[in-house]
Amino acid sequence: MSADISYIEYKISDYKNRGLKIFATSSFQTQSVVLMHILSRIDRSIPVFFLNTGYLFPETLDYRDQIKKMFGLTVIDLVSPVPKSMQKDDRGNLLFTSDPDHCCQLNKTEPMESVLSEYDVWISGVRAEQSDARRMMREEEAAPKNVLRFHPLIKWRIADIYEYIREYRLPKHPLEELGYASIGCEPCTRKPGPDGNERSGRWFGLKKTECGLHTELVKK
Repeated sequence: MSADISYIEYKISDYKNRGLKIFATSSFQTQSVVLMHILSRIDRSIPVFFLNTGYLFPETLDYRDQIKKMFGLTVIDLVSPVPKSMQKDDRGNLLFTSDPDHCCQLNKTEPMESVLSEYDVWISGVRAEQSDARRMMREEEAAPKNVLRFHPLIKWRIADIYEYIREYRLPKHPLEELGYASIGCEPCTRKPGPDGNERSGRWFGLKKTECGLHTELVKK
């Protein structure tokens, strides 16, 4: 695992030596803490963007603040420019109840897309085993606006994540001890089902498996 960290450090140094402007993203759940810890060991000046949709669990916001303070990271909240009063369907219901894809577009994809024009490299902690879409990803992928996506943990398995957490005694998301695995927005997150898939509790009851960040913001 130390070899992995050295490689990530080498890649980040290479990007910087080429004059590329780097940012990272995090959803601040337990699986996210590994990348945040690695970045804090390599370069704390790299900004970390956090999509604050307005629908997150309060425990997620507390965990974000805890990790930010513990690791000395620069965390920047991103919010949708579209107010919640305008995020409703023709019946007056908030979009997450009837059109979660549109809700994700307004609160996640579009705010993140606005960041891309300011940077050259996007560091993301996606892992191949998390979903079919992520299984198709490579370590480096082209994103819109000439941005390069870097996925340093793409080959890590969930066992590797928890081994790292144990080794460095990193804190876990407070909802994990209550049985939650992959934690997103509160209205669209449930505890995972019996199949053991860590993301099976996301968009419970729907065929939706991604918010769009890792499908729409990958150059086709």
